[in-house]
Amino acid sequence: MVEKFIMAGATPMHIADTEKGDRCVVLLHGYLESMLVWDEFVSLLRDSVRVVTLDLPGHGISVVEGEVHTMEYLADCVARAMEALGIERYTVVGHSMGGYVALAMCDNYIDRLDGIVLLSSTTMADGQEKCDRRRREIELVKAGKKSTMARLVPHAGFAAENVERLKDYIEDLGELILITEDEGVIAILGGMIERHSRGEQLRTSGIPHLFIFGRHDYYIPVEQAEQMIADDPEAGVVWLEHSGHMGFIEEPDLCAKAILDFVG
Repeated sequence: MVEKFIMAGATPMHIADTEKGDRCVVLLHGYLESMLVWDEFVSLLRDSVRVVTLDLPGHGISVVEGEVHTMEYLADCVARAMEALGIERYTVVGHSMGGYVALAMCDNYIDRLDGIVLLSSTTMADGQEKCDRRRREIELVKAGKKSTMARLVPHAGFAAENVERLKDYIEDLGELILITEDEGVIAILGGMIERHSRGEQLRTSGIPHLFIFGRHDYYIPVEQAEQMIADDPEAGVVWLEHSGHMGFIEEPDLCAKAILDFVG
């Protein structure tokens, strides 16, 4: 992977690019992550496709721009980053929050998308309870208690059967949370609170799309995933039977195969 900073419009972004391959897959990380989470997973894709990863603004070492990072703003940044790389078409794989960004790309960049993969993500907007929880997280960060999130959040992402086996990954995810700028966490939370449902938009977009779900996902329960599937019968669906929210770490080979089979 070649790492560099590029200008995505007016926003400097940290990206990595394998630079080889006729087809391109863009991997978008989730909330409280960075492009570092994809480091090992990229090796499962790079022989078949060109892979681009990036730090979404507010995460990693990309900049924080303003008090709220809407999903539409982040989608603009991804599209402009790809323009800067000279890549005209690509498949977007969005993990969790990265999936919200991928969906927002349907607004203005539909002609550039070969496909969308929602990896442990949802087309549904947050309900009131979840919005309230995000507001409490904002207050926690403002109160200087981000370490509490670093201690609790990573464990919740993994199926119980994988926690001991993947304890080093869990520790690394906690470190990512600690080094994420407070202002970036707050901006992203604000953007997620503002987002709206996009299930109908995706269903009628004409863009091929795939849902990858973990059978033991704390954040996207089976009932919610099954509702998404029922609402969108044209979507491809893959279940990772031994994964929680972090299927690309918990069952990386199966997750990579699902993506490569979808890209074709």
